[in-house]
Amino acid sequence: MELGKQIKMRRQEAHLSQEELANRVYVSRQTISNWENDKSYPDVNSLVLLSEIF
Repeated sequence: MELGKQIKMRRQEAHLSQEELANRVYVSRQTISNWENDKSYPDVNSLVLLSEIF
């Protein structure tokens, strides 16, 4: 499974909106959307924050 699909699936399981997740990872909502659509990928710091959240 692609990283973007994993992020979206985990976000939905955690009942978080893109905006809520963005605030917790210190990025914009558009960045979350880009990650979920495989247009860009999280940097190492963001991956660490995502792993702590999920």
